[in-house]
Amino acid sequence: MAKQQDEAVKKSARLREIMAVMRKYHFISNFHRQKDPAAICAALQELGPTFIKLGQILSTRPDLVSPDYITALRKLQDQVKADPFSSVAATFEAATGKTIDQSFASFDHQPFASASIGQVHHATRLDGTPVVVKVQHPAVTQLVNTDLALLRQAIKLLKYVPTGKMVVDLDKTLDELSKSLLSEINTLNEAHNGVEFYRLNNGDGIIQVPKVYLADCAPQVLVNEAMPGESIRSLFKAKTAGDAAATEHNRYLAQALVRNFMKQVFVDHFFHADPHPGNILFAQGQPGVRQTTKHFDKQLGTHELTVERQEELPPYRLIYLDFGMMGRLTPVMADGIAEVVLALTSKNNHRIAHAILGICNQTGELNETRFTKQLAAFLQPYLAEGLGQIDFANMLYRIIQLCQNNHLQIKPEVTLLVKAFGTLESTVAKLDPNISMMAVARPFGIAYLKRKLRARDLVDDGVLKSLATLESVSQLPERVATALETFNNGDIEVKLRYEDQNRLLKQVERITNRFLVVIILAAVIMGSSLLVENSTAHPHIYRLGVTGYAIAIAVIVILVISEVIHRIRHWQNRQK
Repeated sequence: MAKQQDEAVKKSARLREIMAVMRKYHFISNFHRQKDPAAICAALQELGPTFIKLGQILSTRPDLVSPDYITALRKLQDQVKADPFSSVAATFEAATGKTIDQSFASFDHQPFASASIGQVHHATRLDGTPVVVKVQHPAVTQLVNTDLALLRQAIKLLKYVPTGKMVVDLDKTLDELSKSLLSEINTLNEAHNGVEFYRLNNGDGIIQVPKVYLADCAPQVLVNEAMPGESIRSLFKAKTAGDAAATEHNRYLAQALVRNFMKQVFVDHFFHADPHPGNILFAQGQPGVRQTTKHFDKQLGTHELTVERQEELPPYRLIYLDFGMMGRLTPVMADGIAEVVLALTSKNNHRIAHAILGICNQTGELNETRFTKQLAAFLQPYLAEGLGQIDFANMLYRIIQLCQNNHLQIKPEVTLLVKAFGTLESTVAKLDPNISMMAVARPFGIAYLKRKLRARDLVDDGVLKSLATLESVSQLPERVATALETFNNGDIEVKLRYEDQNRLLKQVERITNRFLVVIILAAVIMGSSLLVENSTAHPHIYRLGVTGYAIAIAVIVILVISEVIHRIRHWQNRQK
């Protein structure tokens, strides 16, 4: 009983702390309006590890926050004190049922990294294999669940604070972040992701992936193969203009990263969703080793998207790390992504709009004509810049806002893919400023659709369109005959639609209803006047006339109040 009371006191104190910090930095108002990202970062830093991790996850979600917020939140750093070895050993034993000495030939007592979820140690397996072991901090799951519950409670208590124009939905954002964070603290999710990613990508040219020792893993413990190397960021240093070898070297690395990522999307349908420079290592490899590699063949036939070849590999490797955030696409969604890629490279506004509709959920009534016009006006300056110069983070955020204004919701897996695409593009651009990921993506999208259409010899999307046209033309005589027969039978209906017609019809209906009410009120007032004028015959006639006056006045007052409320709401909607 005393323990429960103590926990209740701690939760109450923590809730007050959260609310105080949120008030101090005007958290609700700033976040709703997407203003002052520095204040939001300061609040998250002050509230501790769970909130820092929420901010880091939020920095990967351009569908939830603005580009300015993403830039600021990426700078959040974990400053978590490392747990003593005794605590690590106890957590490991509780999670696996074995002691560290029983599981490893050696285990460094001091971690080489410590973050909000856990800390990482170098170790050696009993067979002599060097590994890295990530062990969660004690009671992380309980701490995260408690902080999330208290954060939700604090938001409920503070949500009635005036926030001005709302740009994002705080409740929806918290739901998405909670789901991501709770998934991330289950280490087995990351372990299974690592196993699958290793199977699909290790040995794809110069790409390497650390092996996950799944038998040694547990919900709080992750054991990976130790990989040598340093962050690819070390290659971003400016090269002298005459250093042709370094320039060619970086260009090769950039192309290798892009080709592998396109394979992840269009072949595997399973991609690394956070390919920032800290998650990609550069390491020296064995020169001159002939190795089976997977390539995307532009002249590929109908059944496969990869072929096996032998090639000489250069003396270096690129290594992917951290598989906590991964994306998965269905074949149907991959079709939609391929259509978007081809539409963007074609710069055809109608085709782009149609492709975007294919990757969205409709949440209300949609006016396709208006959406296409708005999208065309929005895309014009971006497409004029050239695909290689597009700021994808900013473009994605604004497209999402445009879709929301037209009752469309871009599917979460698509926003995750575009976020990953933009993150990788910023990396490869620093390796090779002349590379355009969209240009590289184009043949992948074409080849993917070639397989879907079962066409072996298509070489560009122009032929793809011709194929679709021929298919339609073959059905044209039958469709014309059907239309003529329908017309002859008198069953043809012509429906005319124009922009905003529903809003106009509602306005006409509203005016008509008001006009009818006015006519009825005029009749009631006139009838009541006649009754009052002739009330000498009987007092009840007088009362009936007065009652008519009262009803008419009440209805008039209600109409006036209703009109005022309607105008206020209309003004508020325009402000949003």
